[in-house]
Amino acid sequence: MDKDLEQQFLSNLEIHAFNEMQQAFIKAAENNPNLMLLAPTGSGKTLAFLFRLFKNLDPTSRSTQALIIVPSRELAIQIEQVFKSLKTGYRVSTCYGGHSMKLEKNSLGELPELVIGTPGRLSDHVNQGSLDTSAIKMLVLDEFDKSLQLGFHDQLRDIFRKLKAVQNHFLTSATKMGRLPEFIPFDNPPVVDFLKQQKDSKLELKFLPTSSKEKTQNLMRLISHFQGEACIVFCNHREAVDRISLLLGDHGYEHAVLHGGMEQLDREKNLIKFRSGVVNLLIATDLASRGLDIPEIKHIVHYQLPPKEDAFIHRNGRTARMHASGQGYLVLSDEEEFPEYLDENSLEEVEIEETIASKPTGFALLYLSAGKKDKISKGDIVGFLIKIGKASNEDIGLITIMDFASYVAVKRSLAPGLVKKLNGEKLKKSKVKVAEAN
Repeated sequence: MDKDLEQQFLSNLEIHAFNEMQQAFIKAAENNPNLMLLAPTGSGKTLAFLFRLFKNLDPTSRSTQALIIVPSRELAIQIEQVFKSLKTGYRVSTCYGGHSMKLEKNSLGELPELVIGTPGRLSDHVNQGSLDTSAIKMLVLDEFDKSLQLGFHDQLRDIFRKLKAVQNHFLTSATKMGRLPEFIPFDNPPVVDFLKQQKDSKLELKFLPTSSKEKTQNLMRLISHFQGEACIVFCNHREAVDRISLLLGDHGYEHAVLHGGMEQLDREKNLIKFRSGVVNLLIATDLASRGLDIPEIKHIVHYQLPPKEDAFIHRNGRTARMHASGQGYLVLSDEEEFPEYLDENSLEEVEIEETIASKPTGFALLYLSAGKKDKISKGDIVGFLIKIGKASNEDIGLITIMDFASYVAVKRSLAPGLVKKLNGEKLKKSKVKVAEAN
């Protein structure tokens, strides 16, 4: 039966087998009700614990049986999308700040088998009685250390007080954790540790020295040096992200930004632009360093170095995943000091040309005013673009469907014409607005 379940799970994901880490976790979870999984960013932790939950959900029980707690709304949405792609037949509700509380309460009232959420919003539902915890038997704390770093200790404690029936606790992280907080009902769980894999990745670290006055100019030269290959520039603070974004915009560099001060819709839209290849440059805080489903990135730039090594490791984990290769660049002015966790003498100095030149991608992003709640599928959108817009399959890139809207990457040269042909036309049975996403 396990093999049948495994094949059903894998076939819906269009993958042939679990990787070594996933197999090790699934096997260990059979004999350990409480388990910690340590593995690098991008190694597939989500699929490992989702299979365990999927295997143990009871299709005959009309109750909420599993809870996944995550540190960010982006990660909650990502796990929801992965779970829905499995086509298990089980229902899922996702709860996070910036989302409609009324919609969440209505969804939770239907007793979905799986609930995914951030600590703050889940704590609100628990305290207001809108989340029925009486039958929750499986709990996943994904990127658990990050939730604690972000100050969610009290909210997590509130949630745990209401979880009386939990039989399985699974904790995941991309870094080793110290002592567990007092609200965790066990000590020293068995650990499936694959962090050693991170040491096998082929990450090249390089150093770009600069004066303070020319730091942003040299950043643009470095980005030009990448010739349009995907890149994330990390800053420590949202103010630095916004400042660099303005400068890059003034010089014609198309890019997206991501930080915690942005509206949720803007955060989601910017991530869609980057994932879709509509822009190849993302300027971000450490919000982009963990858990997010961002495609393989060739270049990571540390415009500001984080004070702690863990954050540095997570940033670099966006490239050179597992056994892949990638480059990390440190842009340091003569007034900035190397942190203690880095050996300045071991870093190769990178040479860049004086050229400052942006390189736009070949795609634009279209917005459609219909989404999941309108029962719209990717097939519906492709048919809409081909039949009414006269596009071809080769003109259409990544499609992202949200609750009330959808986004489609299309060839840039065709975008204005597609907007003209499609805006106001019927998608399924309803007229939709179509525009280029700004």
